[in-house]
Amino acid sequence: MSWSGSSNGGSGRRGYHHGNLREALIDAALELISAKGPAGFTIAEAARLAGVSPAAPYRHFRDADALLAEVATRGFDLFAARLAEAWNGGRPNPGRAFEDLGRAYLAFARQMPAYYIAMFDSRLAMDVHPGMQAAGDRAFNVLREAADQVAATLPPERRPPSLMMALHVWAMAHGIASLFVRTGPSRRKLPMPAEDLLEAGILIYLQSLGLAGG
Repeated sequence: MSWSGSSNGGSGRRGYHHGNLREALIDAALELISAKGPAGFTIAEAARLAGVSPAAPYRHFRDADALLAEVATRGFDLFAARLAEAWNGGRPNPGRAFEDLGRAYLAFARQMPAYYIAMFDSRLAMDVHPGMQAAGDRAFNVLREAADQVAATLPPERRPPSLMMALHVWAMAHGIASLFVRTGPSRRKLPMPAEDLLEAGILIYLQSLGLAGG
């Protein structure tokens, strides 16, 4: 798999400036993740790229996993904000907002590849990094809230479980992002935009639950 893509998700920062060592190390980690993958760098490499001594990172991170977990945590927080903005409280209507949510998911994978890799390909144990787990839960809760509102458009006796809906849409969006959106030679080609594929999938899914018209 190729890990090529934007190294810092558009942060525009690079190197060690004004004593902000933590930020410099996070920027260095994003660049290394993009070049080598989530497990392909050491804390010493991050220090060298940030322009500090090999011992300096240990003031903030005990090892490369801790640095990677911080990157993933920040990624999930950015992700949650993007999803919440797209959902927009279910406006102009829950069905349309649900589609906007799916497009925002793909846009994040396309525009923030290093963060996305750290979030979903790092293989870090969630129980060892509870902050990362909490940030991931906050992002998923945007999907869960959206599913709650979409399901609420049906009478109570006909509503599908919103948790199931959120998990299904998450799996669909993540699968399309992983196969067709992320950069690199292993990316599959599509005869249509990935957003159109996801929109059609969500529409068919909602129709199957009685939540969308024919």
